[in-house]
Amino acid sequence: MKFNSIQTAILLTLFPATATFAGGLDRSGQSISAFLQPGNYAEAGISVLDPSVEGTDLLGNQVDDMAEDYYFPSAAIKVQASDKISLGLLYDQPYGADAQYSKNSLMFGDQIEGTRVEVKTQNITALIGYQPHKNWNFYAGPVYQTVEADIKLRGLAYGGKAALGTYNIKVEEEAAFGWIAGFAYQVPEIALKAAMTYRSEIKHDADSHETASPLITLPPSMGGGIVTVPFSLAGKTEAITPQSVNLDLQTGIAQNTLAFANIRWVHWDNFVVTPPLLAQLSQQARGKAQNLIDYSDDQWSATVGLGHKFNSQWSGTAAIGYDSGAGNPVTTLGPTEGYWSVGLGGQYSPAENYFIQAGVKYFWLGDATAQTGGNQVAEFEDNTAFGYGMKIGYRF
Repeated sequence: MKFNSIQTAILLTLFPATATFAGGLDRSGQSISAFLQPGNYAEAGISVLDPSVEGTDLLGNQVDDMAEDYYFPSAAIKVQASDKISLGLLYDQPYGADAQYSKNSLMFGDQIEGTRVEVKTQNITALIGYQPHKNWNFYAGPVYQTVEADIKLRGLAYGGKAALGTYNIKVEEEAAFGWIAGFAYQVPEIALKAAMTYRSEIKHDADSHETASPLITLPPSMGGGIVTVPFSLAGKTEAITPQSVNLDLQTGIAQNTLAFANIRWVHWDNFVVTPPLLAQLSQQARGKAQNLIDYSDDQWSATVGLGHKFNSQWSGTAAIGYDSGAGNPVTTLGPTEGYWSVGLGGQYSPAENYFIQAGVKYFWLGDATAQTGGNQVAEFEDNTAFGYGMKIGYRF
């Protein structure tokens, strides 16, 4: 069961390029597979996720689909500078959230606007690899990451007008640095490869602007009555994107066929984002500071599958996936707990040095209880999602 260099190069690219609906804010999975390709290699891809997430609030009202479609691009280039040194540059959008609740929801809207969540991150990873032997590769490098967010909280779930009124927070784009390190072992003749990659946590201390307009009861000395009081606070909001470990495995199991697996751990346990004005007003109104985002468990995920090269131009994959989520109850930003998935991918190679790849995944999203400030506000059950992806790769 031998694999020549071209067969190996084709098979090593067969991981399905489809979007992820993972625990916490995890999106891309932070793969470095492009850097582990043989020779000089470049790729660009795009993934799209189309989720449907509905539920029932604690008042028994239907919560319409609140999950927005989203897409994220990726790109990578790897250069084999010498027999022992390789260089790489990878771009992805590892974390994020997109949610839009109906303005007519009593729990998540105020008849004018619904709760709206948009969180974006971008990563640029630079890698240098050292190959002391053809079977080993040790690599490390810096990671440049940006984070920004625009969030509006509305409705009874967040204390209503008595607690926050209309609460908004705008987190300006902020950059910070982390690092990555790992090693890989391979036997190209049989398409055997094992790689373990660690990414550090990255601490962000971003400029933020919060506004709120709760109802305040005036004391008799001030004439009594209930008035709306606007609050505004410009300051800093701290967020630490979590450390993670990826374990990638693959091996040839028959002529032109390989088995592959990815196992991922993300340290979401005790992840908390608590803007100061939100904490202050919710403490005064409800006796407990409310977090904007929090997770209670680490995320574990796994994907296993098979790849097969049918001929010199066509290859395909089939895979199943599991994600544990990051604890339940969950934040209202993404009220699901993990998933099960099945995926199919196909690849067309018009020539030996380039290919076009596409894939699709179907997700069964885990049931979850949504909470705010420690109070359960809704149940989300029997939800699903479709993921689509396309990638172009070129060897030079």
